[in-house]
Amino acid sequence: MSPTLLQIVILSVVQGAAEPLPVSSSAHVIAAEKIMRLNPSGPEMTFLLAMLHTGTMAAVVAYFWKSWRRSFFSSRARLGEVFGRVALATATTLVVYLAIEHLLKKTLLAGRQGAEVEDLFANLRLIATALAAGGALILVSGLRSRFRSDATALPDQPAGAVTPASALLIGAAQGLCLPFRGLSRSGATISTGMLLDIPRRLSEEFSFALAVVITPPVIVRELYRFYRARAVFGNVDIAALAGPGLLGMVCSFASGLLALRWLTGWLDGGRWYLFGIYCFAAAAGVFALAGVGY
Repeated sequence: MSPTLLQIVILSVVQGAAEPLPVSSSAHVIAAEKIMRLNPSGPEMTFLLAMLHTGTMAAVVAYFWKSWRRSFFSSRARLGEVFGRVALATATTLVVYLAIEHLLKKTLLAGRQGAEVEDLFANLRLIATALAAGGALILVSGLRSRFRSDATALPDQPAGAVTPASALLIGAAQGLCLPFRGLSRSGATISTGMLLDIPRRLSEEFSFALAVVITPPVIVRELYRFYRARAVFGNVDIAALAGPGLLGMVCSFASGLLALRWLTGWLDGGRWYLFGIYCFAAAAGVFALAGVGY
């Protein structure tokens, strides 16, 4: 069933607001789709998700561009240093993701011919467990940072505060998130940075620099899933999806910008731990949905 325009706007706002926040946008989008009785595996929803990710990524670039220029692009040496850290973190993400993907196919997906990690994305109990795990990480890092006087980032904090070792660990945290819906990428990477004593603002900037690198492959993968879904559900009119997709992209861009302002305000104000509490509440809600048969 194709989503209505109202459903598209709702999903766009949910995706755009939840993607930058450390609360797992995928968990919220899947829960919203379940409540509205939409099929997350259908070609229409897969295409829409790719458009929503594009809108959110554009919001990230627009929001951080000025601070990235000041922090990361201030000199050729600084740019080279940042590029090396981002490359190291991204390579680690890929290694960790592939290792977990292999492990999942040998365990949770064992015996299922042609099974992919995406087959677990609609498992509400698994999503709820991941939300709770992410919430615990955010809570610990937020409370620890709240009581450290040196945790507040300065706008001109040197990129060198992200060492090769810390870039490797942040990349590993990101790789752990990719196979599991409910485990927030931004929540895990920012929290890991804070636990490594990287200032809050720099942890945020580095996390979303990684997002700009990792999001295009995610969009390509969603489009590939769209191609595969067309073979299963039958051909669909791409032209008919373009208009609703563009509407969703604009809405996710606008809500993404607002969410980023909220995120920065709570980080700077030492309220990061509150996102962890929210994740526990969201996990309870998703468990409840699973219990009533969604």
